[in-house]
Amino acid sequence: MIANIVKPGHKTRGVLNYLYGPGHANEHADPHLVASFDGFVPDPGRDPDATLAQLAAVLDLRVKQAGAKAPKNHVWHCSIRAAPEDRHLTDDEWATIARRVLNATGIAPAGDPDACRWVAVRHADDHIHIVATKVRGDLRPPRNWNDFLRADKELVAVEKEYGLRQVPRGNRTAAKRRTRAEQEKAHRIGNARTSREHLRTIVRTAVSAATTTEEFFRLVEGAGALIDVQYFPSGDVRGYRTALDGDTNAQGKPVWFSGSTLATDLSYPKIAERLVTPEATPADQTEIPAWRRLSITVDQTPDHLAHGEDQAGQAHIAVLAEALDALPLVASVSLQHRLMQAATAFERAGRSRIRAHHQQAQATRRAVKDVLRVPPPRDGALLATVLDALLLAVIAAQHWHRTRDHTQQAEAARQTAEHLRLAYRAAAAEPLTVLHHRGRRLARPLLERQAAVVRQALPDLAEQILAEPAWPALAVTLNEAAAAGHDPAALLTQAARHRELDTAANLTEVLAWRLRRLADLAAGEPSHDGTAGGVQPGPAAPTPRATQSDSPPKSR
Repeated sequence: MIANIVKPGHKTRGVLNYLYGPGHANEHADPHLVASFDGFVPDPGRDPDATLAQLAAVLDLRVKQAGAKAPKNHVWHCSIRAAPEDRHLTDDEWATIARRVLNATGIAPAGDPDACRWVAVRHADDHIHIVATKVRGDLRPPRNWNDFLRADKELVAVEKEYGLRQVPRGNRTAAKRRTRAEQEKAHRIGNARTSREHLRTIVRTAVSAATTTEEFFRLVEGAGALIDVQYFPSGDVRGYRTALDGDTNAQGKPVWFSGSTLATDLSYPKIAERLVTPEATPADQTEIPAWRRLSITVDQTPDHLAHGEDQAGQAHIAVLAEALDALPLVASVSLQHRLMQAATAFERAGRSRIRAHHQQAQATRRAVKDVLRVPPPRDGALLATVLDALLLAVIAAQHWHRTRDHTQQAEAARQTAEHLRLAYRAAAAEPLTVLHHRGRRLARPLLERQAAVVRQALPDLAEQILAEPAWPALAVTLNEAAAAGHDPAALLTQAARHRELDTAANLTEVLAWRLRRLADLAAGEPSHDGTAGGVQPGPAAPTPRATQSDSPPKSR
């Protein structure tokens, strides 16, 4: 159950006209009062002799008495909506809920004879509207500061007491929702997303790719957006605002959005914290390819979240969001849409009230930016390796948020994991087919040896694994890991301890790929058993050009 308190207005009759009218699409049915401040106000929905003018006059009585002392915008309007799966509440139940919310917000405290005048109107099964005039009987305004938070807290208790769905609550870090005007404008010009949402994607992707402020501004501009940078007298950057090229208002001027109005973490100071040029890559990692370094650093994220401080954990989650924002730039066309869905979903999970210590995650951030500066992977195994690591990291982020009661962020991470699973399966399909063919050519003694390893390491899952069609792919992976000097049983135990394994549709495929990542075995390399195999290179991944509908900015 959620409350929506709109910006105060000054036309009581106008609000009542809407509530008792047909609605925007004739969706209003049987409008009537379920409660009021005294129980005797005229109800045009039930009394044929009552009029909206009479009802408005009753509500506005104290406003007229207060005269010039009355607030200019005196109409308080709050809608309360149940979840779609909730049962239909009775009028009496809605009346009780309305009184509880009015008491909690300070508009009409229980037992206060001078409380504001109000009515609760129902014109649908799943919600009511409360309209009050903000002048008390003593002609003073009510004490309704933080009314939304108070109403929301009361509705949490209502959900529990009435057995309704307990809606995940946020912590005021979500990006601003699209307004009705923005949505209608996007619909008129045939765009699925509003300008604000499109700009948010452009800016987030530019942040993931850029290493300096100047590069960030260039990337945003190169993606089809306008940039207006504000400076202090000293010449330092104070902030920025951006607009889509061609998106204008009624006066023909660009519709500008400051970074903070796109999302709380896209203000210039927040971006600057992440754009500080990172330290040089450590000498012992200079020979490690960028994609492998990204896989290694992302693979360490679950441990950082499990054992690090909250500020460091938030930093690692923030850089996970950057990695997801960056991947569509280098993925094949067939994967871009799914990866963009994952990035959009995780955008909500990337922020919380915990302040991130971004220096704690610089190794992953360097790797993200480095993969954007090397040729796109022609071997699907490279991308699938990173996607596998990202999937485990996102699931760890979901657990991290859930244990801290970040319900919206945890749900966003769960949705992200679903998108990543689908992207991973698509990316891994061809390399796993290669492994499967190589595994089928293994000699029977080698197959039996690797089956014994599985029974030793995973006795509870062994028979399920050995019966799955992809068992040859796991067998050849275990064989190659042993030939490379690894302990296959230890690797198998390590791969199986991740919390995501119990939700895997095909244990064998998940384990095979995870072992190759842990042992750094490329799917296209010649195997140590003498079989040959490789992945046919696909076309180079194009750098997507931003469009109004769905693409991020171009990396340079």
